[in-house]
Amino acid sequence: MTTAPHLRIGTRGSPLALAQAHEVRNRLIAAHPDLAAPGAIAIEVIRTTGDAMTDRPLAEIGGKGLFTKEIEEALIERRIDLAVHSMKDVPTALPAGLVIDCVLPREDPRDALIATGVKSLADLPRGARIGTASLRRQAQLLRARPDFTMVMLRGNVETRVRKVRDGMADATLLALAGLKRLDALHHVAAVLEPEAMLPAVAQGAIGIERRLDDRRVAALLAPINHKKSLIRITAERALLAALEGDCRTPIAALAEIDGNQLRLRALLATPDGRACHRAERRAPLADAARLGHELGEALKAEAGPGFFAWRS
Repeated sequence: MTTAPHLRIGTRGSPLALAQAHEVRNRLIAAHPDLAAPGAIAIEVIRTTGDAMTDRPLAEIGGKGLFTKEIEEALIERRIDLAVHSMKDVPTALPAGLVIDCVLPREDPRDALIATGVKSLADLPRGARIGTASLRRQAQLLRARPDFTMVMLRGNVETRVRKVRDGMADATLLALAGLKRLDALHHVAAVLEPEAMLPAVAQGAIGIERRLDDRRVAALLAPINHKKSLIRITAERALLAALEGDCRTPIAALAEIDGNQLRLRALLATPDGRACHRAERRAPLADAARLGHELGEALKAEAGPGFFAWRS
């Protein structure tokens, strides 16, 4: 006779997603030792549409919600008790009845250059082929180096690294956080500072989604929530919501805590990088959502009503 798990964690099946789910599991056990009993926590792998369709850019197949939809359906249907997400993959509008109010300590949000025989973007030859499916990365790269050629490259970390090694592209960019969590820093040729490559909204953050009415799970998650990381993510996602951002729009943002102040930097660009608007503001930590919303509105006003015409 087997005992049903006390807690069922839903996740994608990539090596990085599983590493993140196990980090959540380990933190829950540290906070609640009774969960260390064999079988108390089960990790349920859920295949998403985004995982199944890797040959086309996300903008063409529906955007970042493709990495969360099936997992959220399992949560709503009570087949799992909580869902673990890379927060940069999560749309700003969640399904009714679900909430993300627990974020683990944020890992380094910067991007890393993956290439052979170079130590910086400047070392790449003229016309170098950069493999990426991210319009955010594409826009910033082309603004700095209009000579670069962009080639579509998707897949998990090892897949993209292998494609560069096999010559399908001269270089690619990956989130440093994921490489750290996979113990794969040996692939990194250079780490790009935010001044050169502003990160994706919520990059490096792991969020845990639950049902709004599930008080048991809320109580289990409360001790592992990292309040400062949640504040930073709140500001960045409020900015993204104000800009009505999706995978078809190059948007970048980074919130950082400086004493009792929150500094938020943001970027809005066209995919070719020719038009690029940057802005920065500060506010008290308690005003994270307002800061993000106001900076997003300011960027939208600066860009003007015709800025998004290319999305039509």
